[in-house]
Amino acid sequence: MKILLGLVAILLLAGGALLMAIRNNGPAVLDAVDRLTGGTRGVTLVSKTQYGDHPAQKLRIYAPEDASQPLPVLLFVHGGSWRWGDPDDYNFVARSLAPEGFLVVLAGYRLGKSGRYPAMLEDTAAAIAETARLAPQFGGDPDRIVVSGHSAGAYNVVQVALEERWLEGTGASVRGVVGLAGPYDFFPFDSESTIASFGEVGTGAESQPVNHVRADAPPILLIHGEEDTLVKPRNSRALAAALEGVGAPVETRFYDGFDHNAPLISLASPWRNSRDVDTALVEFAHRVTEVSVPVQARIP
Repeated sequence: MKILLGLVAILLLAGGALLMAIRNNGPAVLDAVDRLTGGTRGVTLVSKTQYGDHPAQKLRIYAPEDASQPLPVLLFVHGGSWRWGDPDDYNFVARSLAPEGFLVVLAGYRLGKSGRYPAMLEDTAAAIAETARLAPQFGGDPDRIVVSGHSAGAYNVVQVALEERWLEGTGASVRGVVGLAGPYDFFPFDSESTIASFGEVGTGAESQPVNHVRADAPPILLIHGEEDTLVKPRNSRALAAALEGVGAPVETRFYDGFDHNAPLISLASPWRNSRDVDTALVEFAHRVTEVSVPVQARIP
């Protein structure tokens, strides 16, 4: 019995240490854990490219093995308070979602001073446009793009999808949006990260997704943890209420016991098998990109 209790204690300590490492070292640790416990899942990195001259303006494109084409495209934008983050640390997102029948694109954007508003939105729009241009080369359908993001990345994709000026003239459009633990109603700016990214450039309420709701917005899925103290769940509730108020299509999922990072962690092995965040995201993305007749692949 003492041996058994000792093993349980060791496992609990190891699990706690792992979760602490994820919180402290972030997505890179999570990516390593996912790769070790879940393998490649038949997902291949098919392109490493840039959509601009800045090193952060990168795209990483992943495709599943032996999938029918053309595939709907799922673009993911990382978080990091608009100050840090790298798509190369988020391969686990591709390994989670590509096997479900998507061409997955991980997009970066300028950070810190060079990424202050509206640069992060300019970059997100440019990443979407470049994704639409490149998708046919890798088996993706440029007319069936879903954009998603976590935290600051969720802000980026939601704002670009709602405020029409960002994609005007690019020829790109989105069929759906998924926000994980995103800030959508945070003006006036009162935190270090929002002041650094928004306050210093003199912007105001026009930067807030909640102020750009429209009836013809693409369908939006908002996922948030009830225990999120960094980006409080009222952000998702406020945006959902505003969208519902104008008759726009919106769905919400709020998870008891989830903190800010839990929705993202839920996309990685071994956690994704015990949580339904990935299922909710996949079902939503397939539904909004569903076609009634076979789609013919475009010739580049």
